[in-house]
Amino acid sequence: MSQNNQQARTVTSADHGKLDVRALVLLAVLLAAGFILNFTVGKAISGATGGLISPEFIISAFCLTILVVRPNVGQALVIGLISAAVIQITTTSPFIDFAAEGVAAMLMAVIVNSLMGSKAGKVVPLVGTFVTTVVSGIIFMLIKIAMIGAAQQLVAAMLPVVVLTGVFNAILVQALYLPIRKALKIND
Repeated sequence: MSQNNQQARTVTSADHGKLDVRALVLLAVLLAAGFILNFTVGKAISGATGGLISPEFIISAFCLTILVVRPNVGQALVIGLISAAVIQITTTSPFIDFAAEGVAAMLMAVIVNSLMGSKAGKVVPLVGTFVTTVVSGIIFMLIKIAMIGAAQQLVAAMLPVVVLTGVFNAILVQALYLPIRKALKIND
């Protein structure tokens, strides 16, 4: 009779940077959760705040994935493009998210990979997600302005939403990163 004495796998720094099946499954699970949250909690928060806060849980999902996986910039682009493909299901502005999320995911990877091991590491989830969300929102806004014009009206309407969404996403990711890290047994 053999006993299964396998221990839970602990992810070490040697595992960071691998966009393998495990990383893609994590991304898929977080994107699915983000997609569902967009339809439920996201709509509720947006309605309750008169549209001032419109959480984009897909951005939170890919930020969390990048924090856990620590992909290189090219791999982060893939994560951003997969995330943008999921957003296409619900967007009213097709294809803009491919540029916005692709660039934002690469930026998040640069932030994570350059600051995570430093003294600032504890606030990287907060700061990185805020910057990533705001950059994504500004790219989206600029492309939208280029497409339809009305720059002054769009900036006045969208910029507060982008910043407040950045704050919301930053707090959410900061709050979720530690429990996810512990659940996945990730050592920095």
